[in-house]
Amino acid sequence: MRPYVYVAISMLSFSLLTGCWDKSELTEFGYVQAVAIDRTEEGKVKLTTHFYNPTGGTETGGTKMGGADKTYQRSINIQTEADTVFEAVRDIPIHLGRKAKWDHMRIILIGEQLSRKQNVSEILDYFSRDHEPRATVLTLIAAGEAGDYLNTKPFIEQTVGQQFRKIEESTARYSAKSSRVPLFELAIQLKGESEVAMVPYIYKNQSTQKIFVAGIALLKKGKLTGSILSSKDTGSLLMLINKYKSGILEYPCTETTGEKKTRKESYEIYSLDTKVTTSIKENEVTIHVLTKIKGAVGELRCSSLKSIEEGRQIENKINELVKRDILKVTQLLQKERMDAIGIGNQIYRKNPSLWKRWKPSWNERFAESRFEVVVETKILNTGMDVGTPFGEKGG
Repeated sequence: MRPYVYVAISMLSFSLLTGCWDKSELTEFGYVQAVAIDRTEEGKVKLTTHFYNPTGGTETGGTKMGGADKTYQRSINIQTEADTVFEAVRDIPIHLGRKAKWDHMRIILIGEQLSRKQNVSEILDYFSRDHEPRATVLTLIAAGEAGDYLNTKPFIEQTVGQQFRKIEESTARYSAKSSRVPLFELAIQLKGESEVAMVPYIYKNQSTQKIFVAGIALLKKGKLTGSILSSKDTGSLLMLINKYKSGILEYPCTETTGEKKTRKESYEIYSLDTKVTTSIKENEVTIHVLTKIKGAVGELRCSSLKSIEEGRQIENKINELVKRDILKVTQLLQKERMDAIGIGNQIYRKNPSLWKRWKPSWNERFAESRFEVVVETKILNTGMDVGTPFGEKGG
């Protein structure tokens, strides 16, 4: 009898394993590509959710009424308002007829007005607490109404959410005119001792309505209180915090007479390494910055690289240029009393007891700190051509 008992138990076990106890159909969900968060005049959360439309694309043929072509949108925007982000999310099915699915969200846009009046930690709390959104979703601060940007037609990607994500990633990687800030990294910045966070900035040209992702919005204690760093200053700040990937530096011609006075040449940065250290003496803070740059000449217009000495002249010009720009950014940060470099975090890690005494007055101490900047540049090669401008003799 025992074999029959074993068979019966096995069959019962297999029967329990069949089926899906939590089965959900794809048609029950709307897949979010991007979300924009703004503030209404009444102080409510205005959520614009950007969904991928699986039936999107262009269809042709005689099956349409009248035989005309019919174009379907690749994406759909749903706007909801509530006192909290979660309530606004749960109101989406009222309009869409599907539950929002956040696993594939590409980007979060936060309106500038909202970020100036409310702590972004409160705004983003739902997306960090819910189990669906990924910690790698990118963030942006948007000039004007964030929801308006989701009406933009993407250039090459399927949805504008993916388009904005690729722009943010590419800008940070190739031009250093903005940064790449995932949700988890923003959370770390917001919890830092310096209480300063950096979020990439997106804006429109008022005349052409073209969209740019360039510059950085500086948040203090979760709010946008300071100014927006320009794209040029952003590159210098990325150098300071050692997050500069690659980019182009323009420097004036070595010979600065006649027509050559206003002409510039370019240098491509292959790698950049910055070390920031602090020294404290008699309650005075000195911040030492050492930046090492390696790259190649991108354009020669009026200089030449036929000798070691000529190469050193160009390297020295780049050293002076980078040092000047870094000091300019440090002065701006000190004026704004925004320790975006993370000097306060360094002091906290090295001497917690000292930081405990200094933290209440750190903004003023940071503003009075002294910076010493040293830049070392190396030209690794002259590119595919010789060390003279294109078409000139002497190579």
